Amino acid sequence: MAEYSTLAAIDLGSNSFHCQVARIVDDQIYPLDSLREPIRLGGGLDENKLLDAASQERALACLQRFGERLRGFDRRAVRAVGTNTLRVAKNARAFLRVAQAALGFPIEVIAGREEARLIYIGVEHSLPPTKERRLVVDIGGGSTELIIGSGLKPQKLASLYMGCVSYSRQYFPDGRITKGAMKEAELAARNELQPIVSGFSAGRQWQQAIGSAGTIRALAEILQINAYGDGAITLPGLEKLRAAMIKAGSLERMQLAGIRPDRAPVLPGGLAILSAVLSELGIEEMTPASGAMREGLLYDLLGRVHRRDMRDVTVAQFMQRYHVDALQARRVGTLALSLYRKLTADAKDADELDPMYIAWAAKLHEIGISVAYSGYHKHSAYIIENADIPGFSRDEQMQVALLVLAHRRSLRKVGSRIEGAVDMRSVMALRLAVLFYRSRADIPLPAVQARYQGARFRLVVDAEWLARNPLTATALREEIREWDKIGFELKVPGLEEIDAQPEAAAAV
Repeated sequence: MAEYSTLAAIDLGSNSFHCQVARIVDDQIYPLDSLREPIRLGGGLDENKLLDAASQERALACLQRFGERLRGFDRRAVRAVGTNTLRVAKNARAFLRVAQAALGFPIEVIAGREEARLIYIGVEHSLPPTKERRLVVDIGGGSTELIIGSGLKPQKLASLYMGCVSYSRQYFPDGRITKGAMKEAELAARNELQPIVSGFSAGRQWQQAIGSAGTIRALAEILQINAYGDGAITLPGLEKLRAAMIKAGSLERMQLAGIRPDRAPVLPGGLAILSAVLSELGIEEMTPASGAMREGLLYDLLGRVHRRDMRDVTVAQFMQRYHVDALQARRVGTLALSLYRKLTADAKDADELDPMYIAWAAKLHEIGISVAYSGYHKHSAYIIENADIPGFSRDEQMQVALLVLAHRRSLRKVGSRIEGAVDMRSVMALRLAVLFYRSRADIPLPAVQARYQGARFRLVVDAEWLARNPLTATALREEIREWDKIGFELKVPGLEEIDAQPEAAAAV
């Protein structure tokens, strides 16, 4: 990836959409511009988990404005991610197609634990370094992330399905605030926290609690302005704020200073969740931080630009965890990339990211052997698709998993999943690389020419080499039959020469 002097991060949250533009100097990020719009995307989810038309219209209009600000940016210098609402919405895929067109850049949907990792990175870069372990809490519109880490390394991550938009909508409809509703919301949040309490409670787990993102910062500001605290967030301060909200009875009648109109509708839900977090985890004091996920996105993108891609780190860790034969992975990867370049030599539609997917798939295609050799490609694909893989978006995980799933055996069984989802030239390149290196040794390979046009592949391999390597020749014949079953033609002239030789001899 080329290096860039300016990067941009777009966070499509369940409450607000953010666009952060920053200048890069050495390894530091300096903000240049920041855009925020309270879209309330999470509020547009109906009971069937479908995004309604109104929320989609607000989102698309916002993305068009962001797109204008980012006009002229290289695609690789921009990273846009969607979080909880786009994770759960059943019509998210259809919405994302038009959303990407409006923004002008790809949009990834990331898993909750990946969101937590990015939040932690953003928060840590905004704070003075310390040797103490920190607990970072981020209350978003649709989910709440909790992370324990030291330095820039997150060690425990959790993402819970509770957010200020969803809770405000469910427990405080039309802005009404009652004692019973507040108690019900807090109990729901405390119940959601139960599975992680033992691993995230105060004591030896962490020494400092930090609050991230707009909801926590807004609550901290309200506490301070109204003399309910001195800048830090405490349970006594939150109890005073709760009493004031309940006394007012509704958002419209609240006379508290420091409440911004765009933030007010989600404050009751945010307050209930934050109170539950402090109570359940034994937090006496929480300090708000300026860093958030968008800063984490920028630093993660900076790592990719400077060849310190977290995805590469994760793949290396998985190779070690599953005892992958690194030499075999390198053989397969090198040949697969060479074949892909030949198959796309004259193509104008080749995706510049495909070589990265091929390289990752080559390194991970055998991790399933640790489960069982029989059907190991299925085990490998399952692990990749379902594991927490830091640095990868959901779509990236799926791309790599599908490539791995299709690298051997029947294409017809996986054809409906891979066709249209991954480039078939990538599939062909990886399958052939595994086929040629079945011996798992550094054998001398013949010069191989590969071309692709329409649904036709052509592979030119020296006929004499194929005659001396009958196992490979047999595997190529089977490969021809597999591609034919899904409507693709694979021609290998060298095989045709070999097959014609017995007929010629018989004719003599």
